[in-house]
Formats: sequence, C-alpha cells, structure tokens
Amino acid sequence: MKETFNLAVIYGSAREGRFCDTVANWAVETLKKDPELSVETIDPAVLDLPSRHVDDQHPGIGELHTALSEADAFIVVTPEYNHSFTGELKLLIDAAKPQWRRKPLAFVSYGGMSGGLRAVEQLRLVFAELHVVTMRDVVSFANVWDLFDSQGQPINATSSENALNNMVGDLKWWATALRNARYPHAQQASQAPQKVLEVCA
Repeated sequence: MKETFNLAVIYGSAREGRFCDTVANWAVETLKKDPELSVETIDPAVLDLPSRHVDDQHPGIGELHTALSEADAFIVVTPEYNHSFTGELKLLIDAAKPQWRRKPLAFVSYGGMSGGLRAVEQLRLVFAELHVVTMRDVVSFANVWDLFDSQGQPINATSSENALNNMVGDLKWWATALRNARYPHAQQASQAPQKVLEVCA
C-alpha cells in the first residue's frame, strides 16, 4: 500500500488582484491528480492574520497552527515584490514555529524577468532557521503574465506539469524520511510482524 501525504499549498500573497490565484490554483489542480497527496491550501488573505504577534486564541492563528501541524510537507507559491517576498508571507511564517519543524518544503515562484527566484533564495534562509528542509529544484515562471492563458492554464502545460511533478517526487521522498524520523515508533509498529494465534480444537 502506497504512503499518502498531507500537502499544504501556501499562497504567498494577499494583495488585491493578485496573480497568485492563477499560479496557485493551477498547482493545486495539478497536485490533486496525484493519488498519494491530500492537498489543502493556506491563504493569508483568508486567514486575515493580525499585524502583531498574538497567541493562538486568535482564530486565524489557531487555524494556521492546525493546518501546519497536520501537514507532512509544504509548497509555497511566492511572487517577488521589490526583490523579495511579501510581508503577508513573512507574517504567516513567523506566526508559527514548532509546526514547521523538520518538514520538507518546495517552491513555485513567479514574477518578472527573475521569475521570483530572488524571493525564493531569501525564503530559504528564513526556513532554515525553522529547521525546514527546502528542495533544491524550483518551478519558476519568468514574465508570468505571458505564460498563462485566459483559462488560467500554462501555455506550455506539459513542461510545467512535468517540472512540478518532478519537484514533488523529491518532496515526497523527504516527507517520508522526515516523517519516519519524527515518528520512529509509529514506523516500527507498522513494520512489526503480526503474531498469529492458533487455536487448537
């Protein structure tokens, strides 16, 4: 029986009129075709997190902590604003700590000529501090407005889907390794031979 993974796709923008919806919705739609993945989304525009640090009694913080805790792996869909990532994404990241720890994370980035890669490189530093393992490969869309059609699909759909699926292959490998390391006793129990009781008449 194949393993299944809880994957949280995180929207990296909360800006009105954001292009993040197009890119993230395509990613989610593609990922849901994988029977090994249970895909949920985390959207800062929906959570409406407070601009100052508060405890998890705030409904948005509580919902965020639950979603992050239940995830085996993450994908962040990030734009690049002013050579960096968004303030809303940093607020979301900083609103949790143990919920991120020892889990893998991959990036789908988009933007102008850099394709959001400068935001990704800065995010790697932030997530390293949280003990998150980031994937080397990135799915990046440079000059993104020219790469999606009016239906919200990539112009080069096959290449884009292959890139995403290849990256997710590595993400699932790390999700397995890190989940087994976080819960070694559960792994041992699942592999332990079952005892068979024979009843003699």
